[in-house]
Amino acid sequence: MSTAGVTVVVPTLGRPSLTALLERVPAGPGLEVLVVDDRPNPAGPLPVPDGVRVVPGRARGPAAARNTGWRSARHEWIAFLDDDVLPDPDWPQLLAADLAESGDDVGGVQGVLRVPLPPHRAPTDWERVTAGLAEGRWITADMAYRRAALARAGGFDERVPRAFREDAELAFRVRRAGWSLRRGRRTTVHPVRAESPWVSVRSQRGNADDALLRRLYGPRWRERLEIPPGRRRRHAAITAALLTAAGLAVAAWSTAQPRAGSVAAPNPVGRRLGGGSVARRSPAGGLLGCGFGVARSPAGCGSRNGYVIAAGVAAAVWAAGTAEFAANRIAPGPRDPREVAVMLATSVAIPPVAIAHWLRGWWHWRGARPVAAESGPGRRPSGAPDAPAREHGPASGRGPAPERGPAEERSLAGTRGPAREHKALGQPAGAPR
Repeated sequence: MSTAGVTVVVPTLGRPSLTALLERVPAGPGLEVLVVDDRPNPAGPLPVPDGVRVVPGRARGPAAARNTGWRSARHEWIAFLDDDVLPDPDWPQLLAADLAESGDDVGGVQGVLRVPLPPHRAPTDWERVTAGLAEGRWITADMAYRRAALARAGGFDERVPRAFREDAELAFRVRRAGWSLRRGRRTTVHPVRAESPWVSVRSQRGNADDALLRRLYGPRWRERLEIPPGRRRRHAAITAALLTAAGLAVAAWSTAQPRAGSVAAPNPVGRRLGGGSVARRSPAGGLLGCGFGVARSPAGCGSRNGYVIAAGVAAAVWAAGTAEFAANRIAPGPRDPREVAVMLATSVAIPPVAIAHWLRGWWHWRGARPVAAESGPGRRPSGAPDAPAREHGPASGRGPAPERGPAEERSLAGTRGPAREHKALGQPAGAPR
């Protein structure tokens, strides 16, 4: 079957894996292969086979690079591939079949991703995270869209600078514009690339992107974008316990230090415990102790013992939460000394880092609004309803449509984004947990 009318777009930072990918997808009549060179400081031209077209990117992340690619494409269908995947040898033929089987209402067709894991041992945490891509929905590691659907939806949201959530967010807007999405039969291998032991901590930057999506789509943003639930609330509780323990420890230390010029004040609690007076302490320290609920203890908020007890309780809560997080990550893995050490260290770091990035994003994206549809050739499929289109698989019936929530309606109406709130293990690579 012919592959006429398809442009394959591959954004790249110049990874060596690009060569093997391009060998599997040879350019030919009706099959354009377009590489977006998104290297921030190119040292020279990319080594690509004859017939492959290279266009310069803007070095602003995968979303911007994909927008550059599809807007430069010559055909109606655009198939996106990541530069670190390896399509099966029959991928071009099966891509053509996937698109030929798609009705006029279909705006996108996802390929099948396969993530090879080591056969003789349990996968590491990073390997399991990458393997989660195989279960992901509408992932642009191998995803084809009609140009009209991309134009109608407004393309990828370039405010998302990482390869994280930008594909799920686009898929939601495509369906909301009246198109359906389906799964095809072509297969692509997504290898597990080598990474630093600290990759799980570095990937927490994606929490800032989660904050943007929360601003755009309201408390039910995960449900609408078909994203699995995460651990943010648990991370927030662990981080709050850590900060409380640290604050109370400082307060306990400060109360034990005599201050120059401090004035002794009567202390009824001290009299009952055998002491007559106590030096006045900082209001902040007293608030920390009282805020933790120690005020009703025999020692009272103002006593050093009260701060010490409260700090110990908060530290125990932090330790218990961190231990539970680490155990959940260690249990399904190989449990060798190196993996256990990495899991323990990163499980301590991830909760506060994740919450810091979330708060940064929440502040930065205040007032954010959804991407506007582009004017021009984008069209709604004939007969499409105003409600979001439903999704269906290659041979299955249609599923339930995602609903538009009140928070999103307010954003679309031109008002300010919602101000209310709402991977885990096995999420796509780079996902914060």
